[in-house]
Amino acid sequence: MNSFNLSLAALCCVVVVLGGLPFSSNAQLDNSFYRDTCPNVHSIVREVLRNVSKTDPRILASLIRLHFHDCFVQGCDASILLNTTSTITSEQTAFGNNNSIRGLDVVNQIKTAVENACPNTVSCADILALAAEISSVLANGPDWKVPLGRRDSLTANLTLANINLPSPAFNLTQLKSNFDNQGLDATDLVALSGAHTIGRGQCRFFVDRLYNFSNTGNPDPTLNTTYLQTLRTICPNGGPGSTLTDLDPATPDTFDSAYYSNLRIQKGLFRSDQVLSSTSGADTIAIVNSFNNNQTLFFEAFKASMIKMSRIKVLTGSQGEIRKQCNFVNGNSGLATKVTRESSEDGIVSSY
Repeated sequence: MNSFNLSLAALCCVVVVLGGLPFSSNAQLDNSFYRDTCPNVHSIVREVLRNVSKTDPRILASLIRLHFHDCFVQGCDASILLNTTSTITSEQTAFGNNNSIRGLDVVNQIKTAVENACPNTVSCADILALAAEISSVLANGPDWKVPLGRRDSLTANLTLANINLPSPAFNLTQLKSNFDNQGLDATDLVALSGAHTIGRGQCRFFVDRLYNFSNTGNPDPTLNTTYLQTLRTICPNGGPGSTLTDLDPATPDTFDSAYYSNLRIQKGLFRSDQVLSSTSGADTIAIVNSFNNNQTLFFEAFKASMIKMSRIKVLTGSQGEIRKQCNFVNGNSGLATKVTRESSEDGIVSSY
């Protein structure tokens, strides 16, 4: 507990020291980066998302997740947005993305609006970071000053996406290792997992917990028995794997701390959720309990962890480029063939 309390005390200054951390070695980001070149970029992104979320409230969770899936594969460089071409193999077909990521069309809407106001100025990577923050706010979650100045990658990495995106079936050891590889610690893991307070999950990614957990022929013993029966009704054995259910059965479209209350009563939808609270002796238990008891503490930790994540291996200065279209590198759109359909699901192969 002492080490956890120290880590919480450090949250108030984490933003100040981030620039010197090894995972942001090339990052010269500034939340006022577009002050002179595109001063209205935040309001432009917000207006598009506000309109889209009126008819598709799930888009807010989807865009937070899209930013996460970008940053965990060769850094926050918008590589997830690239379609397959003669020289690029898209990350969109990775196990953690295929038929589950959503919001690519909305990102393109935002890019078009931004280009109309500020041509050749704002990167797609920065648009993803801004969209994640604005999505949190529109879902009644926290706001933060987004560090800006990222540039877009010239390539994608399908192999790395298959390796780096965490699975909903991961145990705590696997999750910690996965996050540690990105320079993120246990507090970041628990805080970023709190994004599951909004959004939906597909049956196929947790149905084994309901009927045949770890090939035992029995349900996951860490799953609340009443919740188990509810989920079995939604996801019958052998039923359609694409059926959706709420990640947070309490307040599914409101960004709050109910996710942690759910974990304490064994109502985490994915194994990778529940292990944060149900792994015997884990340091994450104290963090879950603290966030459950203090929503303000969760919000502050989430903000700090999102900023920290958004700095992973960013391209700045003359690195990469500012794409004119988010799905293609500049000058290559004519060779591109889109290989991934926009999914109507935001169920998750990766659990974040």
